[in-house]
Amino acid sequence: MTNPYARHDGVPAGGLRGYLCAVAAELGMTGECGCAESGPPASVHLTVRGHLSSFPDRDVVLVWDEEYGWAAAVGIEQEDDLVVLSYLGGEVLPPAAAVAAFTRALLRGEHPGDPRPVRLRAVGDADDLGDRLNRYAS
Repeated sequence: MTNPYARHDGVPAGGLRGYLCAVAAELGMTGECGCAESGPPASVHLTVRGHLSSFPDRDVVLVWDEEYGWAAAVGIEQEDDLVVLSYLGGEVLPPAAAVAAFTRALLRGEHPGDPRPVRLRAVGDADDLGDRLNRYAS
């Protein structure tokens, strides 16, 4: 059994997965819908239901990493790459409800967030990210 409190460079793997599941639940998603990597840098990818009117044939993917926080991206045809459209910004680990609101606004055709990346922290910073993620571990 995997230890949910196992850390890789200060990021608890179980907490990271739990946070991803909390965001997915806020969006009404169930089952396997994303992946979490403990890094460094720690990151998650979550493919959401729905499409953007400007990219109707492309998947919408939420991405998070421990330096830039959440961003919305679209997949590139026949590639594994993503093109980031907007960063949520503000804080690296916002509540799941804030991520869901950002996503819903994007899917409605609004332009939430900022297209420019703003680094919110650095990998290995001596902050409370690990403790905050541990709250999501089950």
